[in-house]
This record gives sequence, C-alpha cells and structure tokens, in this order.
Amino acid sequence: MGGGESGVGAALLAKQKGYDVFLSDGSSLKDEYRNGLVNAGIEFEEGIHTDEKILNAVEVMKSPGIPEKAEIVKKIRAKGIDIISEVELAYRFKGDSKIIAITGSNGKTTTTALTYHICKEAGLDCALVGNIGDSFAKQVAEDPRPLYVVEVSSFQLDDIKTFRPDVAILTNITEDHLDRYDYNFENYIRSKFRIAMNQQANDYFIYCADDEVTMKYLNQFNIQSNQLPISMKRELPNGAFIKDGDMYVRTGQDFTNMSVYDFALKGKHNQYNTMAACVAAATMDIRKDKIRDAVQNFQSLEHRMEHVATVRGVEFINDSKATNVNSAWYALESMTKPTVLILGGVDKGNDYSLIADLVKEKVKAIICLGTDNRKIHEAFGSMVNPIVNTSSALEAVHAAFHFATKGDVVLLSPACASFDLFKNYEDRGAQFKQAVKEL
Repeated sequence: MGGGESGVGAALLAKQKGYDVFLSDGSSLKDEYRNGLVNAGIEFEEGIHTDEKILNAVEVMKSPGIPEKAEIVKKIRAKGIDIISEVELAYRFKGDSKIIAITGSNGKTTTTALTYHICKEAGLDCALVGNIGDSFAKQVAEDPRPLYVVEVSSFQLDDIKTFRPDVAILTNITEDHLDRYDYNFENYIRSKFRIAMNQQANDYFIYCADDEVTMKYLNQFNIQSNQLPISMKRELPNGAFIKDGDMYVRTGQDFTNMSVYDFALKGKHNQYNTMAACVAAATMDIRKDKIRDAVQNFQSLEHRMEHVATVRGVEFINDSKATNVNSAWYALESMTKPTVLILGGVDKGNDYSLIADLVKEKVKAIICLGTDNRKIHEAFGSMVNPIVNTSSALEAVHAAFHFATKGDVVLLSPACASFDLFKNYEDRGAQFKQAVKEL
C-alpha cells in the first residue's frame, strides 16, 4: 500500500525474496517508481485501491503516509490481515547486519546524519536509510551492508512486530502529528517508545534525561536494553553529559571527552544531537580520535539551520525543515542577533504559545508565508509589529529584507508543513534560497 520510496522499496525486496507482490497507490506514481516496478516485473495499480486485490493479501506493507482512518486500512484490519511497515520487512532480511535506529520529534534527521557520518569516517561499511536516504528495504534488496543507520518515524514504528535495533536513539518527545494519534499525546508517546520494545540485554537505548516527557514515561515500559542517557544538567555514570563546555561520553570502561566549542553543529539543541550520535558511535567501538574528527568536520544538512548568504550585512538562514513549533523553538533559541522570522504554512494543530517568550525577546518582524495566517496574527499580534502576509518565497524574502537592517538575521523556520504553497519542505527551502540569491 503506497508507491513512494518505502512502498516501492518494500515491493522490490519482497519480489526478490520470492513473495507474490502487488502494489496499490491511491494517487499517481512518480515516473522513477513506476519504471522500477515495471523493470522488476511487479504488478501494480495507481489512482485506485481495488478491494478484492488488496483484501486477498496474506500480509500488507503499509506506507507510513497512509493513516489508520483510511477506508481501505479499516477494511484490511476488519479482515484480520497483518499490517507491517517497510522497516519491519527490511529487518526480516537484514541477515547479521547491525542497526542503529533513531527516532524523536526533533533532531532525528541531524542525529541520524551525524551518526552515519561518524561511522563512515571511522571506516565502517554502512548505509544511511529510512526517512533520510533510500528506503531501508530497497537498500537491503540492492546493496546490503553490515551496518544500517536508520531514521524511523513514529508511523513506521506503529507497524513493527520484530524490528529490533542493536542501538536505539530517542532524541525527545514533543507534541507533533497529533492529527494521526486521535489528538491523544499519550498514543504518540507510546509509539515512540516502540523503538526499544524488542531490544534485549546486550542492546543499547540512548535517550535524553533532560526531556520531561521521556523521563515521565520511561518506567512505564519494560526496557531490557542497556540504558545510556544524555544530559546537560547533571553528570551521569554512563551515556554522555556536558559540563563546563566539555562533553564526556562513557559506554563501558572507556571515557571520551571533547570541547563543545569543537562541535561543527552550533546551538544547544545540536549539543544534544551530537551527544546522542557520539554515544551511539562509542557503542560501535569506534576510536575516540575518529569520533572527535568526525564531529568537527561534519557539514550540516540542507534546509536545517543552513546558512544561505549574507546580503548587505543581513544573514539569511534556511530552516525549512522546521515543520512544527518545537523545531522553530530550537531555531529561535540559537539566535543571537535581532531576527526577522518567516513563519507559516499548513498548521498541524500548532500551539504558538510555546515560542511566545522567544519571539518577544528576539523577533522584530514576522513575515507570514501561507494561505491562512490568522492564527499567527492572533498569537503574536500584540507583541510583534509588523506582521506581514506574503504568498510566495520571493515575496517573503523581499519583505523580510525590507524590515531587516545590517546585523540582523532573516530566519525561515516556518513551524508548519509546506503543502499549501510548495511541493514539500525541500521545495520551500530551495525557493527561499533562490530568492535570497537574486537579491
């Protein structure tokens, strides 16, 4: 079910392993995916879900984008057909390979990319898969590796049965995607903790001891693996902590430390991401000097706090990947100069009061970039003037540049999904960068 990256990856792997495969997508397939299916001789349909075909299945691999409330999913459940996610299918055929899996509401992409970078720099033969890179199943089918670094979403975790990472990282838990969890935060929390549900005594579970939600729920789950917490607030015997500008990492007898001023990634939130990645790398017995070098030379990700250009003393930062309020909070928290903030898009039930204090303290103007900006005006109208509406990246960049003066930052950190005006957050970020370059 679903013919995107994960659906097609799962179809290719299943076909290779001798399953009788049929792929169904309710909308139209991208050319590359359609061609991939045709070349592999996989039967498929697009623009429709044929009940008799689908309900004839022994097992259904459901893409993470398809919600439980979709009619066809309800029918599959009613018939008692097993539903699994693509990472579950990939796990079945990974052989002896190891898995480092990362989930969390914020920071998971950065943490995943940095963990992969450290492993690769240390000479490990690994692949970056999941929500970032190729689908896990496709990688297993076409180019298996001894180690997979996997970014996993809560939607993928909802449909795992046996998936068991050797190392699991839970970066944090904040309110996100509540529309998919019946607006019940606890359902979403349970979903995130599933990452550790099949772990055993010789596996590792890395989590943030400073995250209130994680700590409140940690003891409700019977976690069997070695717990390696990370913290900036207190010293820990195992895991990692930061004290007086130094990070200390310990996963066994060995101890590694380095200055946070050497981290390539700046901002407090990135210190958490860096700690998590370093602890994961240490469990893989990677030498200290290799970890240190990799952390220093890591290039940050596109669309995530990405410096675009400085135009007449005004710095432009592309944080288009901030699709929820918490991501925008992290971005604002790391700002040290007066900020013109570009906000808006499709609101997933946002609570803007979370960033109100930071906005009051740091933001001199808000540029709205969305089709419906009412909530932003209501939330910040009394504390920021001006708040301007724009309907394209070009317009937003020009308006922001108009209100910015030398020494200011223009920050695109929308706190919303992008589907009203753009194809996705990458498209939004790319259009923003193009508009900045044309100033």
